[in-house]
Amino acid sequence: MFRFSNPEYLYLLLLIPVIIGLFWYSVRKQKQWITSFGIYKTVLKLMPGHSFKRYWIKFIIATAAYIFIIIALAGPQVGAKLTEVKRKGMEMIIALDVSNSMLAQDIKPNRIERAKQAISQLIDRFNNDRIGLIVFAGDAYIQLPVTNDYASAKLFLSSINPGMVPKQGTAIGRAIELAVNSFSPNANTGKVIVLISDGENHTDDPIEAAAMAAENGISIYTIGIGSPEGAPIPLGNNQEFLKDADGKVVITRLDEETLTKIAVTANGKYVRASNTQFGLLPIYESLKKVDRRAIKDKVYSEYNEQYQYILAIAIALLFAELIILDRKTSLLSKVNLFGADKTREDI
Repeated sequence: MFRFSNPEYLYLLLLIPVIIGLFWYSVRKQKQWITSFGIYKTVLKLMPGHSFKRYWIKFIIATAAYIFIIIALAGPQVGAKLTEVKRKGMEMIIALDVSNSMLAQDIKPNRIERAKQAISQLIDRFNNDRIGLIVFAGDAYIQLPVTNDYASAKLFLSSINPGMVPKQGTAIGRAIELAVNSFSPNANTGKVIVLISDGENHTDDPIEAAAMAAENGISIYTIGIGSPEGAPIPLGNNQEFLKDADGKVVITRLDEETLTKIAVTANGKYVRASNTQFGLLPIYESLKKVDRRAIKDKVYSEYNEQYQYILAIAIALLFAELIILDRKTSLLSKVNLFGADKTREDI
């Protein structure tokens, strides 16, 4: 397993576009300064030691060194020793609807982005529980198998978008069946499915699937996201909306009846999301009552530091940047490392 001991340093990588912009501006100002003396190419012939190509090479090397230094500061580590631990927890799989109707904006900023925000906040509350992610539209797929690696869960959650399931529709029953079969087979602890959907346009029998989950001792909590009044489905830049075959704008509405039946059938609870409260908090309170038993997990108890290798690369790059001079010397002019001809410097 790979991790960073100080991941906050990685935010310094966000400065790279700023650094590139400042360097580009500096080069542009130099070219304007040269042009002020006459025709650009003519003036360059009078400056045989000047080379913008050399500037760019030095900048690229220095930027690469900066990246490696930041990575080294972040403390890259590789897992070295696995230890088996026992902890009391449950297993929960979140099944998230990613059909196009989840782009509707009756919940701000839209249904799917609001759902992702709420799931991320729920993950922050977990301690010893395992979590898995399933996405579904016209079909269902495992986004993340059940794990106690909450950092990975957030990473996979952030990548979820409506275009990741090619077949459109809302196959809630298929999502429930997949979730039931995705729990750890030997985990003798509480198992819960949290289903987040507008409940509309289901293409199978979700009630039958919920009954199967209940028979296996799995509870289903449902969160209805949307409004009964409905909202259009934006396309592209949000200036156009999805239309049916007759050219009318499609309005997607929340189907609370179906989601309520699913929750009741599987001994769970239905909550309707709103702009002020998504609904995961009351469900989280209900989850505190779920039976939690000892779960065996293998975790890394020791990590080997890897920063020294990254730092060595950074130092080598900085050394290379230092030995490349800004201007051609009389000695280096005979070497012609950068492919310039004898009459003028390549720009």
